[in-house]
Amino acid sequence: MNEVGNIRRENQVVPFVQSDALLQSVLDHAATGMVLLSAEGRLLYANPAFAALLGFSGTEISRLSLSDLAPDDALSAAAVQFERLRVGKINALEVECQYRHRDGQLIWVRLSASVLQPDGDGTPTHYFLQLSDIDQQKRDEAARAYNEARWINALEAAGQGVWDHDIRKDKMFYSRHWRQMRGYRDDEEVDDALEVWLARLHPEDRARIRAVVKKQDSGENGHDALVYREKHRNGHYVWIWSRGRPVEWDENGTPTRTVGIDTDITHIKQIEAELADEKERLRVTLEAIDEGVIATDAKGRITFINDAAERMLAKPADDAVGKPIGTIFDTYAEDGKKTRVQSVLTCLSSGEVCRVDDYSRLLQPDGSMRFLKESASPLFQENGEITGAVVVFRDATATREMHSKLEYSALHDSLTGLPNRLAFEREMQETLELVRDEGRSAALCLIDLDHFKQVNDNAGHMAGDRLLKQVADVIRDNCRRNDFSARLGGDEFAVVLKDCGEKPARRVANAIAKAIGRLNFKHEGETYKVGASVGVAPFDEQSPCADTTYKKADAACYDAKNGGRNRVVVAPFRMTTKSS
Repeated sequence: MNEVGNIRRENQVVPFVQSDALLQSVLDHAATGMVLLSAEGRLLYANPAFAALLGFSGTEISRLSLSDLAPDDALSAAAVQFERLRVGKINALEVECQYRHRDGQLIWVRLSASVLQPDGDGTPTHYFLQLSDIDQQKRDEAARAYNEARWINALEAAGQGVWDHDIRKDKMFYSRHWRQMRGYRDDEEVDDALEVWLARLHPEDRARIRAVVKKQDSGENGHDALVYREKHRNGHYVWIWSRGRPVEWDENGTPTRTVGIDTDITHIKQIEAELADEKERLRVTLEAIDEGVIATDAKGRITFINDAAERMLAKPADDAVGKPIGTIFDTYAEDGKKTRVQSVLTCLSSGEVCRVDDYSRLLQPDGSMRFLKESASPLFQENGEITGAVVVFRDATATREMHSKLEYSALHDSLTGLPNRLAFEREMQETLELVRDEGRSAALCLIDLDHFKQVNDNAGHMAGDRLLKQVADVIRDNCRRNDFSARLGGDEFAVVLKDCGEKPARRVANAIAKAIGRLNFKHEGETYKVGASVGVAPFDEQSPCADTTYKKADAACYDAKNGGRNRVVVAPFRMTTKSS
């Protein structure tokens, strides 16, 4: 049942139609910033996520307008696109732009905007905006090893229609899904001439797309997403949301290849066309957000599940409604243990918002694992009684995997797979803290290969790399289970031995030296023998820093070299407070 609430803005009370407590709570607690504008551009509603995104309190944001938060450049792509939306030249837009944070800094956001229209003359009554924080993503792009083409290739594998334009040859490739959404057979030839494609577009869209399609090919800002109607082989029109951008350039910086994906959004457009009242408008808004949304009653039984949640859970709404939340949305802590998160039940019992700071794990029916960011919020009656809860979650699997890969590559040697010097330095510091704080014993082995230069000089660097991989395997095989081995660079390796006194440290060092000495490295009929000079030094709880231990081990390694090589030299140990 609809009810009418009020929002105070500039000493005026502006009517704002709410659906019910469920829909209002979803908007208020969604992770995405959401804004509702009047047809004149007045700010009618901004949810807490929007205020938090820009560093403002709810009171502060209510005194501002979007123009107060936008950069001074009125001719930006976002401003131009929004003006085109306002005058009815486009029905929706999605752009990346900048807004001004409370501290004065400009931050990047992804802005999606839709026109909400009544059935009458088609005049817009409201504009609905969604803003997502992409500032960190923008700042990380320069450091990422994955270029834009790989992301696009990943999207191609997601089952959407993929197209690939070779600009030099003016030839198009169309994937199987691209053909299917237009009614073509999988192997049917499609005339890829620009004018032939434009002729298939709806007459009302043709001139608009003709004017901007070249801009998409050139990578011009604000034109990487196109929305249009294209004629199906059966004669009807399908709505297409086409996103694309250049992935290859010539030596002059001119794009030579553009890749994109097409999504059939006909069903979304049909829903928008059928909107008849404000409740339906809010329902469509709820279905349009990217987050999964599940609502429950006070006993934790599901009363509503949106499309995004259905897709992520692989459960139709008909199979979910009425069932306990734990049988449908069963997530576990990221730590790998079987600890259930149960954010909904927690917020129902506490009456407070339950935000899961870490990722939560969701097991898929096919055995795969999704990682989510989730939060649950209670719903209250006017008398303060809890009537249910809403959990909002989004799929963060790709983000987590990307961060994990970046973190792994930053801490591991690409050749041997061993931890690198950065990881070694962290381990050294952590080990020294254990020795200081808990009185535990530890030692460091520095390993420097003997006669390795002969392999590089005579057999070449590729052969030397093969030998280094073998040495890394030997070191791993001769360490104890909890020892930490690393490659520091070149032919220098290290092993950190925790809970280890002089005798076991000497034993590990000798085992490694002997194993390396037994290697017979063969290359093109020649056999090469290498050895290892090993220096061992203890961690001392009185040491001011981990570098002191490193210097002692390095000096012992130097003595091993000077003493004839292929030897182990151990620096003096002293008794620790905990025996080894």
